Amino acid sequence: MQYKKTADAWAMFLLLLGSVFMIAPFIWTLSTSLKHQQHIFDLPPKWIPSPATFGNFQAVWEESPLLFGFLNSMTIVVVVLTVGLFVSAMSSYAFGKFEFPYKGVLFMGLLGTMMIPYSVVMIPQYIGFSALQWVDTLLPLIVPGLFGNIVVIFFLKQYLAGALPNDLIEAAKIDGSGFFRIFWTIALPIMKPALAAQAALGFMGIWNDFLGPLIYLHTPEKQTIQVLIASMQSMYISGSNYPMIMAAAVIAMLPVILVFFFCQRYFVESLAISGIKG
Repeated sequence: MQYKKTADAWAMFLLLLGSVFMIAPFIWTLSTSLKHQQHIFDLPPKWIPSPATFGNFQAVWEESPLLFGFLNSMTIVVVVLTVGLFVSAMSSYAFGKFEFPYKGVLFMGLLGTMMIPYSVVMIPQYIGFSALQWVDTLLPLIVPGLFGNIVVIFFLKQYLAGALPNDLIEAAKIDGSGFFRIFWTIALPIMKPALAAQAALGFMGIWNDFLGPLIYLHTPEKQTIQVLIASMQSMYISGSNYPMIMAAAVIAMLPVILVFFFCQRYFVESLAISGIKG
């Protein structure tokens, strides 16, 4: 018993120590966004700004096209998640609960695409999208995501293996339900926790994507919020006004924080049901 208490105490200490390293950059970003430019490099550093100002948040909207970046990122996220998750859910349902020719080969082929690094397909994709005249539009960032994501398909397939009994599907078939009706009325509601968890993860991944928008988007008004923030130091805000850059970073973090806050319980529910089942 004493050994267990000691182990728990050390585990708690290590977790608290790790949480400090994880949250310190966020607190420093928030602190810097409330400072005046002349107090950025004060020694010793001040974690609590004195005096504090919210003028940086107003100024960053006025001196950079941050609103365009916010709307562009939101457009990509909403379209890709809405359509992509629906397609992934249908694919996972088909692979998990139906038998069809070459099912195993097709699924293994899809899993094999996870091993291909993005750097390998980056140039061919750019050439293809350039031939379609999609460069400097949001289409290269939206269209590929509309066909689903193999990671999401694999996760949902594992989830359905433990959450949706085959007997329930057979009973629905006896009642005369077809593929889409079973999917829409039975499988999709059961997948709600897993879909919410994947939506939160997908939101964070798409919202924080930097490389894709950097490659395809050139016009400032068409760039996503992450690329705009990165370009502020040299393009929009003269003199490297770090408080305004940090204010933009805080604005960009707010949607991610809100999504994770409202969806965190679905992570536990989906993982508890899916587990590691094959």
